[in-house]
Amino acid sequence: MREQGTGNTEQGSGNRDQGSVPAAVIPANGAPPPALASAPLAYENSGFLNSADGRLIRIVSEYMEPLARFRREQIQDTVVFFGSARFRGREEADHALELLENTGSTQPAPTHEQPASAPEIAAGKATDLQLKRAEAAVEMARYYEDARRLSGMLTNWARKIPSRRHRFVVTSGGGPGIMEAANRGAHEAGGKTIGMNIRLPFEQAPNPYITPSLNFEFHYFFMRKLWFAYLAKALVVFPGGFGTLDEMFEILTLAQTHKLAKKITVVIYGSDYWKKVFNLDVLVDTGAISPKDIELFQFADTPEQAFELLRKGLTENYLKAEAADGTLAESQTMKQGEELMASWTVEDFLGPELAKTSK
Repeated sequence: MREQGTGNTEQGSGNRDQGSVPAAVIPANGAPPPALASAPLAYENSGFLNSADGRLIRIVSEYMEPLARFRREQIQDTVVFFGSARFRGREEADHALELLENTGSTQPAPTHEQPASAPEIAAGKATDLQLKRAEAAVEMARYYEDARRLSGMLTNWARKIPSRRHRFVVTSGGGPGIMEAANRGAHEAGGKTIGMNIRLPFEQAPNPYITPSLNFEFHYFFMRKLWFAYLAKALVVFPGGFGTLDEMFEILTLAQTHKLAKKITVVIYGSDYWKKVFNLDVLVDTGAISPKDIELFQFADTPEQAFELLRKGLTENYLKAEAADGTLAESQTMKQGEELMASWTVEDFLGPELAKTSK
C-alpha cells in the first residue's frame, strides 16, 4: 500500500510538472476562508474620489451639482458682487471694526495690524499702519452699507419682473465683508441669494444671509470662477484685494476678447479707491489696451447711481430683447404676472431715464 501511494505521489508530481493545477489547500482547521465583504461602489469609494485618479470626477461634480441645483431652484441669471472679505460690517455706531486675518478667515488679524481704536489714537499708542487702517476702516464700513443697500434695491426691482424663473439673483463669494453685505441686502429684500464659497486653509464659514439651498462650496477656484461668469448678466466690483482684482480683470478680459456669448454690465464701485489702485489711462497711452476697452465698465459712487447703471444695462441688453421676441410674453400670461403688469408704469419698469427714450 505504501509503495502504491508513493507511486501515485510521483505521478501527481509528474502531472504538476506538466502544468496541471494543484488541488486547493484547505486550512488546518478544515474551514474555508471567511467570506469577503462587498467591494464599495466606485462612486462611494472616498479613497478613490479624493485621490489624484479621481480628480476628473471631482471637477465634473463641481459643474454638474451646481447646475442641478440652479435648475431646481429656477435660477435664470445672476448679478455678481465682488469686494473685500476682510472687513466686518458696522452694526452700530460704536461697533469696533475688525480686520480679518486673511480672505476667507474667521480669525482676526494680529493686534498690530488692526485699525487703531479711538482710545489708542488719543493715547498716542497707534502705529502709522494702525492709523491708516483706522481711516480706511471707516470708508470700508461705508462700502459695506452701500453694497447692502444696492443689493436690496436690485433685488426689489428684479422680483417684480414677470418670469417663471428668478432673474438677476444677487450672487457673492459667500464669505464676510462685501460678500456678506450683498447677500444680506438681497435677503432683507425677500429674494433668493447665492453664495459661492471656496474651501481655503483657514477657518471659515458661509455668511448667514445666503439662501440655504443656494449655498455652495468649491474646491477648485477655476470651477467657482466658471459659475461666477456662466450665469452673470452684470458684475459689481466693490473695493477689495487680490481676489477682487483677479475676478474683475478675468471678466473684463473675457469681455474684451469676446469670449462671453452675451453682453455684461460691469460697474466698478468707489472711483476714488480704484483710481488709486490702478491707472488704466497708462495702459491706453502705452497702447497696451485699446481706448474703447475703457468702455467695458463704468464707475459709480452711490448705490442709486450704481442701481441705475445696472437697471439700464440689464433692461437694454436683456429685458427689451426678450420682450421683443416673446420670451417674456409667455410668463406674462400667468395670472400673477398679469396682475403685476397691470399695476406698473413704464417708469416703474425702465426707470425715469430709460422711460424717456422707451419709444
